[in-house]
Amino acid sequence: MRAWRGLRRAVSSALSSGDGAAPGGRPRRRAWETSLSPLERVRRLLPPEEAAAVGRCAAAAARAPPEEEKEEEAAAPQVPPEGAGARPGPFRAGELALAEVRRKHNTTLKLLCRLAAGSVLTSPGGLLPHRDIIGQLPGQVLCTSAGARLLLRRPSLEEYVLLMPRGPTIAYPKDISAMLMMMDIHPGDTVLETGSGSGAMSLFLSRAVGPKGRVISYEIRDDHHNLAKKNYRHWRAAWEIGHMEEWPDNVDFILKDISTAAADMKSITLDAIVLDMLNPQSALPVVHPSLKQGGVCAVYLANITQVIDLLDRIRTCKLPFLCERIIEVTHRNWLVLPAKIKNCKSSQMVETQENIEEPPQKEYEEIHIQDRVVLKESEYNESLSDDAETYCSVPYVARPSYSQDAHSAFLTKLRKFRPLFS
Repeated sequence: MRAWRGLRRAVSSALSSGDGAAPGGRPRRRAWETSLSPLERVRRLLPPEEAAAVGRCAAAAARAPPEEEKEEEAAAPQVPPEGAGARPGPFRAGELALAEVRRKHNTTLKLLCRLAAGSVLTSPGGLLPHRDIIGQLPGQVLCTSAGARLLLRRPSLEEYVLLMPRGPTIAYPKDISAMLMMMDIHPGDTVLETGSGSGAMSLFLSRAVGPKGRVISYEIRDDHHNLAKKNYRHWRAAWEIGHMEEWPDNVDFILKDISTAAADMKSITLDAIVLDMLNPQSALPVVHPSLKQGGVCAVYLANITQVIDLLDRIRTCKLPFLCERIIEVTHRNWLVLPAKIKNCKSSQMVETQENIEEPPQKEYEEIHIQDRVVLKESEYNESLSDDAETYCSVPYVARPSYSQDAHSAFLTKLRKFRPLFS
């Protein structure tokens, strides 16, 4: 074994000092170490400046991540930085809070308040200091001084518009939504509104056009003008506190009669127009030159007589507008509640069926009676006592709720066109 180890040492020393070394004592390079890559061969054929540029490109490509990693990074969800546009959790002083109180006949009373440390929320069920709300998370139920339960949360724009202070009658959210669809408003558009009113339409238009858009709102009455600006300002301030981002300041409220603003309209190009005024036909000759070809003018009118007067004025004055459609938006709420049963029979909530010959019972059957839908089980729990009174998952009673505002309006869609012979 010792002889074998000595032989190995002799062979290794001979290789290192003889055949394995290049002339001059340098270690001999292998064949693959002396070969050049295709890029290196090209670089040696180029002038020095171009060779340096090729080298920089190769180094940048080596540092860049492969395409597969880029695709994985693009597919991965982007997590926004902490606090960037995120809604904070608890209520803070200065923002709006909406309290919901359950009342009789399955109705809900909504109360809107601006939180302040020294204020108190007054409700039919008692008092609730604002300091008890500040710091709480939205969606919690708090008790008033009289023991009533209030559900606290942040209001939506629709709820704010319905509960904010009003001067004139507002354009209701159901109608505003239809008008926004009519006009097909995009972010960045410029929209003219005539009749600021209480500021409901201005708020929805402000959100629709976005930070890069613009809303120009004309109002002839000073009190309406000030109220619209106040409601708009209050919503923006509360939004900034509750959302850590600014609501776009893109509405210009102008106190002026639109029929005398022909000079102001010459320098403006409008993407859409909203007319919410008593005599919209008086504004059409002034605003139509600024509306782009194919643009839509949506008119909010209270009755069909006003619609007839508007269309007659367009025809007699030969204004370049085509009436595409006239709609009335109806909105009906429904209540779906568990039916109250007693002794395995429907109680007074469904007693309207007593004079109707019932068809043979199936496992579930659906009976429509005077806008009510009653889903009945064929077999109820036989263990119920004669005097027991309970609520079951089935049957249910559905009926329309007539407590909502019955206000309706006529929405007229006018599209500007270029006359064939002008």
